[in-house]
Amino acid sequence: MFSLSDSEFAQFQRFIYQSAGITLSDAKRALVCGRLAKRLHACQLKNYGEYLDLLKSGQSPDELQMAVDLLTTNETYFFREPKHFQFLKQILRGRRSPGAAFRVWSAAGSTGEEAYSIAMVLDDCLGGGPWDVVASDISTRVLARARTGHYPLDRLSNFPRGYLQRYCLKGTGAQEGTLLVERKLRSRVRFLQVNLNARLPRLGTFDVIFLRNVLIYFNLETKRGVVARVLESLKPGGWLFIGHSETLIDVSDGVEMVLPAIYRKPR
Repeated sequence: MFSLSDSEFAQFQRFIYQSAGITLSDAKRALVCGRLAKRLHACQLKNYGEYLDLLKSGQSPDELQMAVDLLTTNETYFFREPKHFQFLKQILRGRRSPGAAFRVWSAAGSTGEEAYSIAMVLDDCLGGGPWDVVASDISTRVLARARTGHYPLDRLSNFPRGYLQRYCLKGTGAQEGTLLVERKLRSRVRFLQVNLNARLPRLGTFDVIFLRNVLIYFNLETKRGVVARVLESLKPGGWLFIGHSETLIDVSDGVEMVLPAIYRKPR
């Protein structure tokens, strides 16, 4: 087992903060050791210091992305925080301009369960009407998995009744214990690599943005910058959803709280 010195851990803390804006607490030291040890083996390096030198050298952009992927935590499941999806249905029922495409951004999309959950709700409520779902994450690894739409069945605890048969295929044989989001729905979700802590690409504007369970990894200054950039992509009158363990107090006055973890941008 490789040993991680205090100095090396501090350098990894700076690295992930500079790369993704994520603040790694001292309690994450074991996570850094565990997740990066496999890369030391793969690169045939003797210690974490040599791995840091490799990352800083700029000679391996792929390895740099790999390190970012491994140090960003990605935990999600279908219809997480169900009240948000119930509220999304209310928004859709109250639409005043049904002819326009309804656009939703899953801004910390991870492995895709959130984006596909959103897509199921939009398809259910809007039928053949125009809608668009964009999902983004900083990690190329989780985005690659998200695009497959293939998941273990243990992520179904909050699945609405009827959605499983309607939108998913249940695995059999070698794929038993898994599900596949049906192709038609997968084709309507776009997955993009986006670093929320940098200048955002041109994504257009959205009626709803899900920015859930990502602000907890940022310090106050970074939270303010991320939320300010994200709100530029939210339409006037649009809705912002954050995680129930998060708050925008002292972070932004660009939106008004409607319910806990649900905000609206003034028209």
